[in-house]
Amino acid sequence: MKDFYRKSPGESLKILNVTDKGLNDEEIKKRREQYGFNELEEAARKSPLQVFFDQFKDFLVIILLAAAIISAFLGKLESTLVIMVVVIINAILGTVQHVKAEQSLKGLKALSSPIAKVLRNGQKLEIPSKELLAGDILYLDAGDYVSADGRIIESFSLQVNESSLTGESESVLKFVDTIDKEDVAIGDRKNMVFSGSFVTYGRGIILVTDIGMSTEIGKIANLLESAKEKKTPLQVSLDNFGRKLAFVILAISAIIFALDIFRGRNIVDSFMFAVSLAVAAIPEALSSIVTIVLALGTQKMAKKNAIVRKLHAVESLGSISVICSDKTGTLTQNKMTVQKAFVDDQVLDYDSLNHDKVLEKGLVLMALLCNDAVTVENKEIGDPTEVALVNLGEIYYLDELVIREQYPRLGEVPFDSDRKLMSTVHKFEEKYTMITKGALDVLLKRSSKIELSSGVREFTEEHKKEIETINREFSMGGLRVLSFAYKEINEGQKITVEDEKDLVFVGLIAMMDPPRNESAEAVKRCIDAGIKPVMITGDHKITASAIAKQIGILKDESEAMEGFELEKINDEELKNMVPNISVYARVSPEHKIRIVRAWQELGNVVAMTGDGVNDAPALKQADIGIAMGITGTEVAKDAASMVLADDNFSTIVKAISNGRSIYANIKNSIKFLLSGNTAGILSVVYASIGALPIPFAAVHLLFINLITDSLPAIAIGLEPHNENIMKEKPRDINTPILNKSFAIEVIIEGLLIALVTMLAFHRGLSTGGAEVASTMAFATLCLARLLHGFNCRSKESIFRVGLFTNKFIWIAVIIGYLLLIMVLTFRSLRGIFEVAALNTSQFSYIYLLSIIPLIVVQVYKLLFVTVKE
Repeated sequence: MKDFYRKSPGESLKILNVTDKGLNDEEIKKRREQYGFNELEEAARKSPLQVFFDQFKDFLVIILLAAAIISAFLGKLESTLVIMVVVIINAILGTVQHVKAEQSLKGLKALSSPIAKVLRNGQKLEIPSKELLAGDILYLDAGDYVSADGRIIESFSLQVNESSLTGESESVLKFVDTIDKEDVAIGDRKNMVFSGSFVTYGRGIILVTDIGMSTEIGKIANLLESAKEKKTPLQVSLDNFGRKLAFVILAISAIIFALDIFRGRNIVDSFMFAVSLAVAAIPEALSSIVTIVLALGTQKMAKKNAIVRKLHAVESLGSISVICSDKTGTLTQNKMTVQKAFVDDQVLDYDSLNHDKVLEKGLVLMALLCNDAVTVENKEIGDPTEVALVNLGEIYYLDELVIREQYPRLGEVPFDSDRKLMSTVHKFEEKYTMITKGALDVLLKRSSKIELSSGVREFTEEHKKEIETINREFSMGGLRVLSFAYKEINEGQKITVEDEKDLVFVGLIAMMDPPRNESAEAVKRCIDAGIKPVMITGDHKITASAIAKQIGILKDESEAMEGFELEKINDEELKNMVPNISVYARVSPEHKIRIVRAWQELGNVVAMTGDGVNDAPALKQADIGIAMGITGTEVAKDAASMVLADDNFSTIVKAISNGRSIYANIKNSIKFLLSGNTAGILSVVYASIGALPIPFAAVHLLFINLITDSLPAIAIGLEPHNENIMKEKPRDINTPILNKSFAIEVIIEGLLIALVTMLAFHRGLSTGGAEVASTMAFATLCLARLLHGFNCRSKESIFRVGLFTNKFIWIAVIIGYLLLIMVLTFRSLRGIFEVAALNTSQFSYIYLLSIIPLIVVQVYKLLFVTVKE
């Protein structure tokens, strides 16, 4: 079907057996079976079995397997069994973690997948782009991604960027005409659109000809490269830290091994112990725990309408110090309702418009025709301001679809943010008329006449000033104003932007998009958290300031600036001014980039919201680009790190709060792992230097590694959200997670656990000999590390965050404790795990010592850690 460019639109429709009402239900079912879904085939993913076997490729696991084989060869079958059980359980956990993380990311990908507007059964619908079929009639507007290959049926100044396919960065102007040539290059098929490109200007109606792997992009599959998984900066940092730590621990293990040999211990036992020490001490679970916590955290955020597209965004969320937010739909309800109108020298409330007055009804008619919004099955599709105009038609019992069928659109110049106008052509009786709507300041300059009930009159300066005064009054009341004008044109005339002059002014329609109920509280939370909220909008300064004052962003008029003022200052001057500006009005996309860059140069981490094609550069410039899920274009979503499913500013604040919590939980999990492992290393080093018996058997360390590491660390990573975290200042993004103060905490807490472990060891030596001492040290280290999980839940005391608010830590501790008791009390397991039978007094001593680190740390937190209330 590669020669559709040689067919006319009519021939193409005939070939694909499509009517002007689009596909019907029967055809959809038939073609779904024939064509499948519109998606590229992904590279074959590893099966869970392959992932399981991949776990055995780790360097330390290979060493362990070698140790197991040596043990079996020397007849130590118990050690072999324990090692194999530990390795297999670790491999199972790793596999489960991998599969869960993959499922989470797949779910997020599905949540942020693009939608397509199609005509089916004669109705315009929105469907997931993967459901597109060959033969679908697809509607494209500026900002949409092209999700399939297709023949253009109608083009209204349609321009498409095809750089992903052709490498050419310039947008291509598309047309409908047939190309009567053979073997035309893809870049020259200007009557076709291709999957993977995006619309930069205008709009078009497309007949889908190819989907999925049959598209041009599917054939070369060059989009697959972007699907490669990358580790987040935090994971890379931890991997580097883990490698360095591994070398240090391996060096310590080698020294311990040498000391054991020097003191005459069996080589095999010495080797097994050294290997076990290395495995127990190296926190190999670091990276996987980060993955699990990030994946579960992003899934939780998605349920709260914040879809994180790039995992590194979660790490940056906690560092955000400035949020540059759009007004409409984000801080406001995105439900524009017409409040007032000005027509025939009168200001009218929307419900006072008179059906019988020609000018009033004419104004409403123009509002419905110069408009792309529709209401289908109670679902509103389109720009909120245009939807408000459609709803206004209900007062006159005018259905937009009926009106548009009665007066079909014969031509148009689409709206764009630079021109701030939109024009359409219609035939009224025998006259061809161009209707233009847009910003009043632009339309006034283009109008030379005004229509009144007494007829069309010259548009005097006095009249213009009167209208500007009314517009200002509307704006001061927080109303958004659209103006309308028209002019008659010649039959068959193809209009361009050059025709938008010498217009006849008709009137104004003023709408309000009131602040969301939760916006004021969200702004307050921002300020309390040390984050500066900034409103950036294309609306008038007066309108923007009115809303900003209501929700607490603006305190004084001097904090508001307009786009033209930005034009007059250089970047250095802007950098000095941005800390004092809270509202930017009438800005262009270029201004947004300058504002973001100025904040960044001052050392801030900036979040920026956006929804249009022109917002994409600013979204990429920002540290966290946030696209609107409802009103946002696919280009904006693709450029963003996060998508708001509800377009709500308060969701950004919740996402920041969750991001801070996730980062804090990851940090606490790391602290738990490192402090526990430090305790084990210090205990062994102490015994070696003091020429004492070895405090732990190899199987002890393997048990500790499996039971007291992974489960509590994951449970800490699932610590519930703490509201106090939003009373702290934003985290400095340049501060490493493993900084000096963090290292001191790890060492001190590790020393504390090591101290009680060695006290238990000495108690065992004095009351029962080396085997009892080893058992008591093992049990104390296990139990103290399990209880230390409560210390690592938060920087606050567990009595402040709530003793029972994290059920997962209790589950992890109880499971660990029960397994430890089984090892210590079941005779059959005591032999396998090389532990001695203990009496009641020794058990009591273990319990007493194990709880000391918990008590000491909690008392310290209660006395010295202050939290903002």
